Amino acid sequence: MAEHSAGILLYRGRGDALRVLLVHPGGPFWINKDAGAWSIPKGLVESGEDPLAAARREFTEETGSPVPEGRAIALGQIRLRSGKVVTGFAVEGDFDPESLCSNTFEMVWPPRSGRTAVFPEVDRAEWFDVVVATQKANAAQVAFINRVQARFGV
Repeated sequence: MAEHSAGILLYRGRGDALRVLLVHPGGPFWINKDAGAWSIPKGLVESGEDPLAAARREFTEETGSPVPEGRAIALGQIRLRSGKVVTGFAVEGDFDPESLCSNTFEMVWPPRSGRTAVFPEVDRAEWFDVVVATQKANAAQVAFINRVQARFGV
């Protein structure tokens, strides 16, 4: 069975003022990657866990802030190239990218060095208009941005 993740696409504004919040993965593999590297804050759904609860937990872990109050709108599911299924939710709200405080992970770095280094899971967050967001986001996750745009960008 494919891994299952869930995430929150935070948005603000309507029409031409519509903006979405994306995060950039931390760690040495992503440091020089931009187009196609950004993502919605997301993470694994634990066995028996409600996907919306998992999405809210992961947003908090990756940004350091709770999901803003408001109704979560189901955006359906997408499948990443890895085979992982991601369930998305849209929530209207605000977030200051300067307040980003992500959880961390450890890995051996540099490779085969035997040394362990700690990296933030997310190293940046930024608001983008939908045109730029579709260029920055992981290709499969563009569907979530398009669904929010179809609902609030017209």
